[in-house]
Amino acid sequence: MKALLALADGTVFEGVSFGASGEASGEIVFNTSMTGYQEILTDPSYCGQLVAMTYPEIGNVGINEEDVESWKPFVQGFIVKEYWERPSNWRAQRSLGAYLRTHGIPGIQGIDTRALVRHIRTHGAQEGVISTVDLDPAGLVAKARALPGLIGRDLVKEVTCKAPYDWDEGLWKLDGGYEKQPVRRPRPKAAARAAKVPLVVAYDFGIKRNILRNLVGVGCCVRVVPATTSAQEALALNAEGIFLSNGPGDPDVGPYAGIVRNLIGRKPIFGICLGHQILGLALGGRTYKLKFGHHGGNQPVMDVTTQKVEITAQNHGFAVDVESLQGRAQLTHVNLNDKTVEGLAHAELPIFSVQYHPESSPGPHDAKYLFKRFVRMMEEAR
Repeated sequence: MKALLALADGTVFEGVSFGASGEASGEIVFNTSMTGYQEILTDPSYCGQLVAMTYPEIGNVGINEEDVESWKPFVQGFIVKEYWERPSNWRAQRSLGAYLRTHGIPGIQGIDTRALVRHIRTHGAQEGVISTVDLDPAGLVAKARALPGLIGRDLVKEVTCKAPYDWDEGLWKLDGGYEKQPVRRPRPKAAARAAKVPLVVAYDFGIKRNILRNLVGVGCCVRVVPATTSAQEALALNAEGIFLSNGPGDPDVGPYAGIVRNLIGRKPIFGICLGHQILGLALGGRTYKLKFGHHGGNQPVMDVTTQKVEITAQNHGFAVDVESLQGRAQLTHVNLNDKTVEGLAHAELPIFSVQYHPESSPGPHDAKYLFKRFVRMMEEAR
């Protein structure tokens, strides 16, 4: 079935449909990872976006139920060069196309993704439409131009959990799947101090499951709470630390920075991706939209405190303005490609955050030590 991809600037690509028939719209971004498309599809941070993969062959490892990062895929549409309908992977349970059809997500293959990526790098991320039902190029371009974009949009409210829950699933083992840990309910303050296992309250701005698995993997009990949970409600759980998750949309909308501002100085805080941006805002800083963002598993980041370089997985379209945080926080990590902020730490309080994803799976594991750093920070704050 024929499909079209139309960009807001008038560029149109013709390809072949796979996945669901119909129409999807959103901001077009490209991801440079060679593997992990299932993780990408189910990352809530991609809510509101059409994702183009730069790696040419997609679909060859299929889909399985263990590797999802949330309860459903959140991408609006999927763009690839060459789709493989028949997976070759002993863990595969169904094809990528069947998975997209189940969830009503259109995909387009057979377009020149190199040309698309070069276009986005030159002209910036922009709104677009994938369609198998409306094949009028001018009409699709008009639809793309009418889309609202991500600036000023609160997408967290579309992906956050509706009620608090406990998470007990640890890291995956080849011989047994995901490990399970006993759930420890929120406890009185005296019991919290005596416990050897730290309780972490994790704010769900669009949290990935592998973040939760890594927190459990370093010995934490985790209570996940909705993004609008007040600081008072979070502190009443008597947790040893606060975690701020990844998520979609513009960080400078909604009540989230105000909530985090009321948690500063009360508990150790660790933020990842959108959580890092919200923390920067809570500390009095500013954020801004990047030209085409960072999406992929091969971004080089330097820890300026040690001069060590980590290869990192990233997925974000906004960044923190480091100049706006002078005197409030210290720059700890910097992106070696474009010198944008990749990590912050409070000058005096036990608070730190990173823009990238140390939990990445699959992907580089250079930064997994940050979860242990968070545990040590909570232990020192007791």
